[in-house]
Amino acid sequence: MPAGANRKHERQYEHIKESARERGSSESRAEEIAARTVNKNRARSGQARQRSRTSVEDISPQRRGGLRSGNRMGPGGRTKDQLYQDARRAGVEGRSKMTKAELERALGAR
Repeated sequence: MPAGANRKHERQYEHIKESARERGSSESRAEEIAARTVNKNRARSGQARQRSRTSVEDISPQRRGGLRSGNRMGPGGRTKDQLYQDARRAGVEGRSKMTKAELERALGAR
């Protein structure tokens, strides 16, 4: 359990860990998933000492619900926001008016 967590976070950690084990994850992987989720929630609410930009700005782990779990190419692929940020870094012109499919094509051609 992450240091500095309260009872709610402890219950959440155990619940997530148990759910991951039921889905077939190993004990260590289940603990990692649970700790990362609880830590992200703590960072979003300002309870963690350190926090990444994605922990604060990305959607919550509960809402995310595995949409992009494992890698950036999850069931729906990268989100439009992720594609937009990648396009911005790549210097793609006209990216603000592009759809998700257009962003994917523009980035795929690079």
